[in-house]
Amino acid sequence: MLGAGLSLAGSLFGSLAYAAEEPPKNYGLDVKITAESEDDRDLGTAPGGDLNGIGIDLRPWAFGQWGDWSAYVMGQAVAATDTIQTDTIQSDDINNDSSGNNDKREPDDAYLALREFWVDYAGLTQYPGEHLRFGRQRLREESGTWQDTNIEALNWTFDTTLLRAHLGAAQRFSDYRTDITDLAPDDKDRTHVFGDISTQWMPNHWVGLRLHHSDDSGSLPDPGETVDSLDKRSTGDLTWVGLEANGDGYNWRSQMPINYWAGATWLTGNRDRLTTVPVNGDRVATGKQSGDVDAYGVDLGLRWNIDEQWRVGGAYARGSGGGKDGEDQFEQTGLQSNRSNFTGTRARVARFGEAFRGELSNVEAATLFGSWQMREDYDASIVYHKFRRVDGDSDIGNSGINAPLVNDSTDLGQEADLVVTKYFKQGLLPASMSQSIDEPSALVRLRGGVFKPGDAYGSHVDSTMHHAFIDVIWRF
Repeated sequence: MLGAGLSLAGSLFGSLAYAAEEPPKNYGLDVKITAESEDDRDLGTAPGGDLNGIGIDLRPWAFGQWGDWSAYVMGQAVAATDTIQTDTIQSDDINNDSSGNNDKREPDDAYLALREFWVDYAGLTQYPGEHLRFGRQRLREESGTWQDTNIEALNWTFDTTLLRAHLGAAQRFSDYRTDITDLAPDDKDRTHVFGDISTQWMPNHWVGLRLHHSDDSGSLPDPGETVDSLDKRSTGDLTWVGLEANGDGYNWRSQMPINYWAGATWLTGNRDRLTTVPVNGDRVATGKQSGDVDAYGVDLGLRWNIDEQWRVGGAYARGSGGGKDGEDQFEQTGLQSNRSNFTGTRARVARFGEAFRGELSNVEAATLFGSWQMREDYDASIVYHKFRRVDGDSDIGNSGINAPLVNDSTDLGQEADLVVTKYFKQGLLPASMSQSIDEPSALVRLRGGVFKPGDAYGSHVDSTMHHAFIDVIWRF
């Protein structure tokens, strides 16, 4: 699939180059050095779970524009001393693969990848913020809780002063990595259709509607079959309907004294879940559990900008869980990263913990934070989270913790995070050359969290675990 992606990217650029004489050429190289330390994601319940390593991540890119047409490609080459995470939007399926019984999704210490390849047409209307993009691209909305991933998509964007809208479809066909040869089970045969519209009803205050539909047409293992790490555990048709209000909640440049965000999402549809039993150390399928879904999720936040340097705030999020046959179990779209600028700094912070890295599925999170920034040279965020299960007898979604949960307890634990960044002005690229809208050309960043598990993980687990990164980034 990597070779096919390279061929597709080459053909896209070739066709555009043929149609224009002496097109402009923009290109560059993003260099990222990452040191990662983790101890330990299994909370002492299984061997392993610790990680200490350093790696280099090189991302060459090229961009061309010919009238209303443009095209972009970005590659990636990673080499490290261990299987560290150099990509903040990489899926937990890759980051925490501990299945051990199938090497098709076992990450290597070094690999090559194709991150993006797309063509863009901006001539459908006369509005400068309107364009249609096709190919593997970064789908992202500012909260990070609906979309923030690289995926093959056809996406139309309309962005003006008073009205914003998106409409698109996406499906993942490959991870385009030399070390990952098969898709994650959740991505196989899964199509996403999405759209949103919002309006600025007064300066810096937006209200909108968001829709997302996921059609998972894959099949579950038949009864009696041994289930491995690449088999689907659930399928179904799900639709998310969200109402949103935002007052510069994710705008770190905001001059308003108070910022806020509020979102309420209803999840409906039907879902089939695989049921299994242990047999001789394996899991064997026994059938499936089917039912309708009627669940909800909320995310609320408030931030006070004390002055130009200091900000404090709080947030609350809840994803319903439990119910008969899991009908109340909320889940996110599967395209989220849960990273955003909710603390009011340029650095994007994990909404549900740098160590816990939870999802809104049978999870309730209460958050307090404070942040500081000095001009455009430094910023820092300190975040405290308290996590609990909504239903003490049901499982939660994916997280950075691999330890099993104990029934009848809702206390998942608590976490303290620290994210500190030093930005450098040397070597800044002109705006026309930079492909990144949220980062300067050079920085050093520490991001990490210390997680203290609660009673939901039992009394036999480690008292704490940590996950920390140091990133050095330079964009040429």
